[in-house]
Amino acid sequence: MSESDFRSIAVAVIPTYLPEESDPAAGRYAHRYEVEIVNVGAIGARLLLRHWILTEADGQTSEVRGEGVVGEQPWLAPGESFSYRSGAVFRTPVGTMHGSYTFLDDAGGHFEVPIPAFVLAAPRTLH
Repeated sequence: MSESDFRSIAVAVIPTYLPEESDPAAGRYAHRYEVEIVNVGAIGARLLLRHWILTEADGQTSEVRGEGVVGEQPWLAPGESFSYRSGAVFRTPVGTMHGSYTFLDDAGGHFEVPIPAFVLAAPRTLH
């Protein structure tokens, strides 16, 4: 078994536009994103840190770093999952997010899990 199989976390993200919290005339596009984190490895691990990079349609970026997610640092046994909801507000109708989570496995090793870019878009802005 390789180390990548031993320590393996899957991350899925589903974004949703929030028209009731958005004000396009004021340059406010609100989104919710739901994240599911699944330990598909063979060892337990605790999510310690998050790092997000948000990119507006005009190329402007901002970063978010912090401990855990939504005030928690969940520990996941092999096969367990953790889900949460959070949000982001953009100035442009379309933006992207990507980043990483840093985990500590039960053997004392730290490892990073990349989160591929996903698109947050107001309706009818992408073809």
